[in-house]
Amino acid sequence: MASQAELVKNLRELTGAGVMDCKAALEASTGDVQKAIEFLRTKGLADAAKKAQRTVREGLVGAYIHQGGKIGALVEVDCETDFVARTEGFQQLLKDLTMQVAAANPSYVLREDVPAAVLEKEREIYRQQLADQKKPPHVLDKIVEGKLEKFYAEQCLLDQPFIKDATGKTRVKDLVSQLGAQVGERVVVRRFSRFQVGEGG
Repeated sequence: MASQAELVKNLRELTGAGVMDCKAALEASTGDVQKAIEFLRTKGLADAAKKAQRTVREGLVGAYIHQGGKIGALVEVDCETDFVARTEGFQQLLKDLTMQVAAANPSYVLREDVPAAVLEKEREIYRQQLADQKKPPHVLDKIVEGKLEKFYAEQCLLDQPFIKDATGKTRVKDLVSQLGAQVGERVVVRRFSRFQVGEGG
């Protein structure tokens, strides 16, 4: 788990914002780097938007086969230059992501990838689960959204807790953000596939 000082440093490198602004953003987002970036952007303090527009045409595809050969995963991670793709940090991230996909079996890369129909079905299930609770509609809505966050944390790769962090505090997106800060480039998890013997067909 990165220390507060490391998170502030990473956030500064990602956004160009000042130390105190980064500290405030991390406090407001309870240490979530992506939310801190959004916080700074809404306040007009980050130039992360410029980085988000940069093209990522380089990268690598990583593969992982679990012991016994019954489960495998392929993950594509992209960056801006071939030089970064060949760095130890990039290759370690790729290795970690392939193991994450094999172990945690996500369905989507980003929460934005989840189809609206799937989200609505989930919301409907949660509403039915809460049907007998005598609570005001706005409270029920908050409970439903809380359950949806749990859904994202299970089904979306970048929202999943990183399997190597026993505390459960590090999200996969934090690893990607930290590497992007270290190398000074945009790093994007493009897609993945997971294979398990006996599934599909």
